Amino acid sequence: MTTENTPQVRFGVTKETSEHEARVALTPEIVTRLAKKSVNCLIESGAGLSAGFADDQYAAAGAKIATRDEVLTGSDALGFIERPEGETLDRIPRGTWIIGMLSSFSDKDYVSSLENHGLVGVAMEQLPRQLSSAQSMDAMTSQNSVMGYKAAVKAADEYGAFFPMMTTAAGTIRPAKVLILGAGIAGLQAIGTARRLGAVVTAYDVRPASKGEVESLGASFLDLGLDFSQGQGEGGYARELSAEERAAQQAAVDSKAAGFDVIITTAKVPGRKPPVLLTAAGIDGLHTGAVVLDCAASDLGGNVEGSKPNETVVTEHGVRILGMPSLASEVPTTASNLFARNVADILVHFISDSGLTVTPGEELDDSLIVSGAPAAPAADAERTDQQ
Repeated sequence: MTTENTPQVRFGVTKETSEHEARVALTPEIVTRLAKKSVNCLIESGAGLSAGFADDQYAAAGAKIATRDEVLTGSDALGFIERPEGETLDRIPRGTWIIGMLSSFSDKDYVSSLENHGLVGVAMEQLPRQLSSAQSMDAMTSQNSVMGYKAAVKAADEYGAFFPMMTTAAGTIRPAKVLILGAGIAGLQAIGTARRLGAVVTAYDVRPASKGEVESLGASFLDLGLDFSQGQGEGGYARELSAEERAAQQAAVDSKAAGFDVIITTAKVPGRKPPVLLTAAGIDGLHTGAVVLDCAASDLGGNVEGSKPNETVVTEHGVRILGMPSLASEVPTTASNLFARNVADILVHFISDSGLTVTPGEELDDSLIVSGAPAAPAADAERTDQQ
């Protein structure tokens, strides 16, 4: 528990700079929660506007409204949606903690850069999801859930017909047939949302446990006639398939895809190139007016051949391919509330009577800290309870 002797920790958040980012890593509700844990919050003026939070809401909750430079230079720890780079890193004092998605799996040069700047890097993507004590810190789960919801809503908006069956005086309109590839957190949320919108939903995932999860939501499981019995990877993620398995999966999905009106792909492998689940051959088999939404589209590639991040590609025969890697940002209020809670719980975990500290040998600490690990606290230091 925190005590009267626990030093005040200054936690700062700046406005995100990406044109595709509307979320913010701190909300007024979290400001109030953190104050109870001896954390003073600083936030850049206007940082929460795009997510629906005004400066006066933050001030009323107890946060200090500051300039960007004041936040960067006056905080013990900083929270980010998108990792800080370039000039921003140069302005942050040595010893500051950086909490966010740091792409530490794939970008070792960035981790080295944090080390060279003398910064303590706390990589949220490294969170050991199997730990029950870490569930409230799991930003991958919280943001993927938002992404899956928005993917179904976005696909329904893009599709040129109704999702539900409609009986009208002019006749009956059949429901849309939706295929969701990847039945993790995002996929399951997309299934539930598409079902609530009235679509007939089918889904597929290589993980053996996913069939029951898919069917529990009222969707059908797509039988490809394949057996990837070891499809479950570490930490609850789908493992990366071998080249032979990917080829077999692609061929089977391509042949089945023609029967669907909307296809949503959600199969991300953290820190690695996403697997291709629908090739150009599969796209060519879709009917005119079909919609394909790729949640995994990135500069490394996507689940759909030909998808481009943050762009819509229309094929010669009228299939729309949407590369949508930033869907969580399109539900900024809810996504920010969830992400801010994840960041805050990670921050509080590291607060002790001696300030921000790490306990070597503790699985959560050793997993999350990827650069500049500070000295361990005194042996008799009392750790702060997690929220």
